[in-house]
Amino acid sequence: MFSWMGRQTGGRERAGGADAVQTVTGGLRSLYLRKVLPLEEAYRFHEFHSPALEDADFENKPMILLVGQYSTGKTTFIRYLLEQDFPGMRIGPEPTTDSFIAVMYGETEGSTPGNALVVDPKKPFRKLSRFGNAFLNRFMCSQLPNQVLKSISIIDSPGILSGEKQRISRGYDFCQVLQWFAERVDRIILLFDAHKLDISDEFSEAIKAFRGQDDKIRVVLNKADQVDTQQLMRVYGALMWSLGKVINTPEVLRVYIGSFWSQPLQNTDNRRLFEAEAQDLFRDIQSLPQKAAVRKLNDLIKRARLAKVHAYIISYLKKEMPSMFGKENKKRELIYRLPEIYLQLQREYQISAGDFPEVKAMQEQLENYDFSKFHSLKPKLIEAVDNMLTSKISSLMSLISQEELSMPTQMVQGGAFDGTTEGPFNQGYGEGAKEGADEEEWVVAKDKPAYDELFYTLSPINGKITGVNAKKEMVTSKLPNSVLGKIWKLADCDCDGMLDEEEFALAKHLIKIKLDGYELPNSLPAHLVPPSHRKSLP
Repeated sequence: MFSWMGRQTGGRERAGGADAVQTVTGGLRSLYLRKVLPLEEAYRFHEFHSPALEDADFENKPMILLVGQYSTGKTTFIRYLLEQDFPGMRIGPEPTTDSFIAVMYGETEGSTPGNALVVDPKKPFRKLSRFGNAFLNRFMCSQLPNQVLKSISIIDSPGILSGEKQRISRGYDFCQVLQWFAERVDRIILLFDAHKLDISDEFSEAIKAFRGQDDKIRVVLNKADQVDTQQLMRVYGALMWSLGKVINTPEVLRVYIGSFWSQPLQNTDNRRLFEAEAQDLFRDIQSLPQKAAVRKLNDLIKRARLAKVHAYIISYLKKEMPSMFGKENKKRELIYRLPEIYLQLQREYQISAGDFPEVKAMQEQLENYDFSKFHSLKPKLIEAVDNMLTSKISSLMSLISQEELSMPTQMVQGGAFDGTTEGPFNQGYGEGAKEGADEEEWVVAKDKPAYDELFYTLSPINGKITGVNAKKEMVTSKLPNSVLGKIWKLADCDCDGMLDEEEFALAKHLIKIKLDGYELPNSLPAHLVPPSHRKSLP
């Protein structure tokens, strides 16, 4: 067991949520500093791939990165979630946001420019200084006292344009900046406008910069209320086709369809769909604080695997270099043969091809280095990382599970998240099995006359029909037996194996609920219990 895990379980429970988070955070930091960082430093990992992690990278709140072409509603989406303006916010149909804006919690409202932000040790942005003044002049932190931002931070990015001119005029490597953020955020949300589905060259390059972060990506098809149902089907199909050409994964990306702003819907035909999609997206975002420790652990594992592969590549290049003459020719040959070297290392060390960095980018970077100055392979450093991956990680994972059980559920609250959690505008309120929950009259009563006519055609005896006769009618719904069996258990309130006219009406009502596309309750809600059976039930 790790030295940083010496605290007893009872002590952890008494310590509360904050101490639990610190325990996991400390464990992750300790693993990185002791096991991974020495390997990274020995083989110049930070120069090739990603800067070293700092304390703020382990302690920061979950972050969401918004990326999309101009006027797809990125800034409006943030405004929608927060339900208030934030410093530096600009919204318009033209390309308005020309900066990266980190929207974070602060006791007072204000903004911090990029050059001051990257020297703040409490913020996880210090390593962005390597992108220079051209970037830092277009980077800022917007702070405000908002309930949503107590749990998450949101990164707004500049609208992506098409054409080579805009790419050059940025003055910094836009895709490299996106890649830096992608490695550290918990969610990457790609926003598309229902009227602008084309993926420009720069947007395509930006999406490719998220290689290896596919599990973090979510897609939002925004402004979907501006098209009718038929057009929406075509737009959705076109979007999936376009994404399939850019994102090379066999899995289909999750696309959330809706209109994410606080204005009236222009087309209400798909209102129910938009509400369900918004709730799904909200649940995904709200779960981020609860999953933050697992995400950081997962990112640490990915980083450790990449650092191992990088060490194998660098040490191989060092081994192949001549000691005296012909170094430049050998360097050119090795760079040219890099794809073959990848295959050789895969076979020798049983490494998956997906763990290797992109060949073309690696070849370009290697041009700038003297291979003879690289270090030879140090087995002890590799063994330390292997030991971490095989034993330490599992122990930390079980610690995270214990902490989750002892901590209260962490959910994002405030802003738009509060508008749909309680009251009649909660998703599903007054629908399906919840219909009639706030009415005095039994909700089944309005259709009971029609159900009674059916009931008396099924040969009731002493006011009840047998299970055999009830089955004849219930199977006409074409629902599977497993569903009809659940309906029978819910409707047979007195468990006598027969149905009276109220129980039969209830069974028909539950069938209707299922046929309308709603889920059945696991137990019968109080408002659905037939009036004559309410006294007999506890």
